[in-house]
Amino acid sequence: MVDVSQHELVPDHTVLDDADLEGVLEEYNIKKTDLPKIKRLDPALPDEAEVGDVVKIERDSRTTDRAVVYRLVVE
Repeated sequence: MVDVSQHELVPDHTVLDDADLEGVLEEYNIKKTDLPKIKRLDPALPDEAEVGDVVKIERDSRTTDRAVVYRLVVE
């Protein structure tokens, strides 16, 4: 079976640890539940991602070289 998460067009997905998550939430002055959601069964998610984790997604951007977004993993 093909591992979709390793395809060159799929951006990097990284599960944030608690320290990094606190920094992100403080920087944007939001709660974890205010973040956009991503389903746990999304094939691009790392295997270690669990419901309630926050994932950092880094993708190429025409305007800023690298765009960083955050998603809350949900059921």
